[in-house]
Amino acid sequence: MNSITNGSLKEAMLYEKREQGKVRCSLCRHYCTIAPGNRGICGVRENREGILYALNYGKTIALNIDPIEKKPLYHFMPGTRTYSFAAPGCNFHCLWCQNWEISQSPKPNKPIPGENILPEEHVQSAFEYLCPSISYTYSEPTIFAEYALDTMKIAREKGLRNIWVTNGYMSPEALAVLIPWMDAANVDLKCGDDQTYRKYCGGTGTGVMDTLKIMHRAGVHVEVTTLIVPGVNDRRSDFETISSFIAREMSPEVPWHISRFFPAWKMADTPPTPLEIMEQARETGRRAGLKKIHLGNV
Repeated sequence: MNSITNGSLKEAMLYEKREQGKVRCSLCRHYCTIAPGNRGICGVRENREGILYALNYGKTIALNIDPIEKKPLYHFMPGTRTYSFAAPGCNFHCLWCQNWEISQSPKPNKPIPGENILPEEHVQSAFEYLCPSISYTYSEPTIFAEYALDTMKIAREKGLRNIWVTNGYMSPEALAVLIPWMDAANVDLKCGDDQTYRKYCGGTGTGVMDTLKIMHRAGVHVEVTTLIVPGVNDRRSDFETISSFIAREMSPEVPWHISRFFPAWKMADTPPTPLEIMEQARETGRRAGLKKIHLGNV
């Protein structure tokens, strides 16, 4: 594959310059103000002499061919395979992250790992592997938006579909740029409680729910996933908040994937989600009127 020149840097999208050489990034809802020589919460966007750079542009840290149902998307191009890739970094720090080795690898101020692969090479590979779609996944695609967007534009021109698997914490400004090129998304909605979000992930539930409403109203095919973590978001009230939000603010037709937790990263001592809790979540969703509920990891 063609290499991306190590000495070249990609200027970030969606930022503004501030006093004393600082910049304000508006790619995600953290809206980080970054001093010269520092990085944002994501660990991959760095202020160098008043210019914000995306250090992970062109850096592929994970790549695979997946069944589209693994995203999970059960009601978009079912039965097909999707070409999936990621660059390192994330704007969350979920304590149970299954992919923490790649999502957290650049933090704090560490070298950016990954193989240099150009956007057009990803698209060509998708064709070679007979994949009708490309998924931006595994880490958080928002924080490699420049890389994803360049790939998405080429993919669309070639007739491929673009899929995002995301925590949903991108800014409205980013959504305005990305949605025209986005065909489908699976969005993690962990709970509706901002305090819980801040404690375990570093964001807010209201921000993610706002993203979901924007995507749905724009015509993006959206499916929602909730990982049920014991002691975090396993109360009936959590299930009621999420399912009623989907039914009322989006549509009862929007699929809800209820995923079972297994020990990982900083929550390695937490037991798996009891199956009866999974069933309770499904029944709560049904009472809210949701028509497409799927249990995962069971």
